[in-house]
Amino acid sequence: MSKRLLINGSVHDVDLPDNVPLLWVLRDEVGLTGTKFGCGAGACGACTVHIDGEAVRSCQITLVDVWGEVTTIEGLGTPTNMAIIQQAWVDHQVAQCGYCQSGQIMNASALLHETPQATDQDIDDAMKGNLCRCGTYPRIRAAIKDAAQRISEKV
Repeated sequence: MSKRLLINGSVHDVDLPDNVPLLWVLRDEVGLTGTKFGCGAGACGACTVHIDGEAVRSCQITLVDVWGEVTTIEGLGTPTNMAIIQQAWVDHQVAQCGYCQSGQIMNASALLHETPQATDQDIDDAMKGNLCRCGTYPRIRAAIKDAAQRISEKV
């Protein structure tokens, strides 16, 4: 079945079965490989993207169930104009192996959109479904808090 998707501000017509996970549409059909396959069960968060600003696990959303605009890590910012959360990630040197980081950043971005002045508990609650094998959780929290501060200074 053909479906028209708005991904990172661009329209993509895809002709795939309804039950194909959004993750594979993004990676294999559209060529956006920043979204990573982790567990395939929605438990690790590596595949997190936004649909209409909501953080979702793209391995658990089928093509037919996509309800709005999809934003991936590639659509969050650019190498020369990073989103505030991306810049905080760089400044705090969060990534070690980096595999989980696009999912971490996308989840943190959605958190700060909903809760710009996130507390430690807000961060813990929102990020608990994103796993990091390298254990950079203290740097993740520091980057999120730093991004929240930068956002509040812009307002």
